[in-house]
Amino acid sequence: MPERALVVYANPEPTSFGAALRDRAVAELQAQGMEVAVSDLYAMGFDPVARGEEFSNRRFDHRLWYDREQQHAVRTDTLCDDVAAEVEKLRAADLVVLVFPLWWFSVPAILKGWFDRVLVKDVAYGGGRRYAEGGFAGKRAMLVTTTNAWPGMLAPDGLMGDVEIVLWPLQNGVLGYTGFGVLPALVANAVAFVQDDDRHAILDDLAARLADWRTAETIPFHHAGEVGEDWRLREDVEIRVIGHRRA
Repeated sequence: MPERALVVYANPEPTSFGAALRDRAVAELQAQGMEVAVSDLYAMGFDPVARGEEFSNRRFDHRLWYDREQQHAVRTDTLCDDVAAEVEKLRAADLVVLVFPLWWFSVPAILKGWFDRVLVKDVAYGGGRRYAEGGFAGKRAMLVTTTNAWPGMLAPDGLMGDVEIVLWPLQNGVLGYTGFGVLPALVANAVAFVQDDDRHAILDDLAARLADWRTAETIPFHHAGEVGEDWRLREDVEIRVIGHRRA
């Protein structure tokens, strides 16, 4: 079986530099012989809103307990069609690449809704499965994001703060939590202001990173085996990622 990739694209402008990044990612992965699926969320009209109405076979009638309804839908094979299709793409993928503009220090709402609805309990996580034991353990993922900030603005001492801290909720809380090995993000800064040569260099950088996606070092998130009964890192564990510190 050929390796498979899923590129999730969230940008409402078809001619954006994000679209060029998406297309370069697809071309590079296909050149490696991979099968590549693309979820273009705006083009698909993906509904990002979590609703009780999406569950045809409710477990709880008196209130919406969304993650439990997801779990029940997985176990009864009643996920709604749009979610089920995305879940199958994730299950099939060896690599997931998320391409989006960084809006308000986060993702566009349509991509946040994709996380909410598609990273379903009993597939992505659940039953104590998180981080190294998460539902997507063995797969890899990478963020590819664009900003209009100059690089210095997102430096550790920059006006907006360290970009690694900005991306922490996504890399650790979404991808790492669900088991992905998370490759360092590609952050394309000031894309509306730089010259074409700079944009071409960013595209080449993306291709080079994707050429090494199987062997590149991933972010070494902490895992459940490194915490004590209080869920805090044990004293003998050396902190190795930006989101942790000793109190």
